[in-house]
Amino acid sequence: MFAFAKAATAQQDPQYSQYMYNPVVINPAYAGNRGVASIVGLHRSQWVGLEGAPRTQTLSFHTPILNSRVGLGVSIVNDALGPTDETYATADFSYTLPMSYNSNLSFGIKGGVRTLNIDFDQLNARDQNDDLLRNLDNDIAPQVGVGAYYHTDKFYVGLSTPNLLQTDHYDPENRNGTTTFIARERIHYFAAAGYVFDLNDNVKFKPSTLIKAVAGTPLQVDVTANFLFSERLTLGAAYRVSAAVTGLVGFQVNDQMLIGFAYDRETTELGNSVYNDGSYELFLRFELFKSYDKVVTPRFF
Repeated sequence: MFAFAKAATAQQDPQYSQYMYNPVVINPAYAGNRGVASIVGLHRSQWVGLEGAPRTQTLSFHTPILNSRVGLGVSIVNDALGPTDETYATADFSYTLPMSYNSNLSFGIKGGVRTLNIDFDQLNARDQNDDLLRNLDNDIAPQVGVGAYYHTDKFYVGLSTPNLLQTDHYDPENRNGTTTFIARERIHYFAAAGYVFDLNDNVKFKPSTLIKAVAGTPLQVDVTANFLFSERLTLGAAYRVSAAVTGLVGFQVNDQMLIGFAYDRETTELGNSVYNDGSYELFLRFELFKSYDKVVTPRFF
């Protein structure tokens, strides 16, 4: 114990099971790519029953700019975990290049701020006067992200990083030059892809995947299989490699409103805990258009 020491690292960005419905949170190139103004809200409660478990809320708005190749968007994300509470407020800009009659390539940039609060008073610290347990109040850091997104009527693929800046929330200079305790925002890389297969006139098969990579942690891979019935009801399942299985359901209430729900169950030892009732995720998308100017061909991603 006295001879060896090792830094602890973990993934920090919020986790989503319904990533396919709101890519703009992680990829600014998606802004405006639905062809209409889109408002998206999501709430996720992870590991329900465990004290201090993650809770995430997102609210996004993005839209194409009329008669241009530009898309704009804004997103607010609140992510709470134990004594920490982090809020992201960002703006998105995208520019789309037509590649063929039915394919487009978009590039995007995301800019904004992250605000971090840490309240160590919530912890049962053995030594409440420990200088390392110093609260953070509204610690602000800039955020800059980039992304690329390619899609046709049936296929999409995206690459992105929501934040290129690696921020240290604790300054070693304030601790007599030591690096004993540093909270560091690391760069997260995302890759997403999906395809829509027409099984018959009433059923579509929509497989998709999301891959997340960050230094110091294992690669995270989500594989999802959704079935869309009569362009209204979506039923599906997903597997997060070495982490969880997920059930998904969605319902297109009308041309403008989509509601989705997901339930995760851990496949790790954490899933066997009597204090863990799984993770719940509720999603709502509302799109702003009139009946005469809506997109003729529905977008299924």
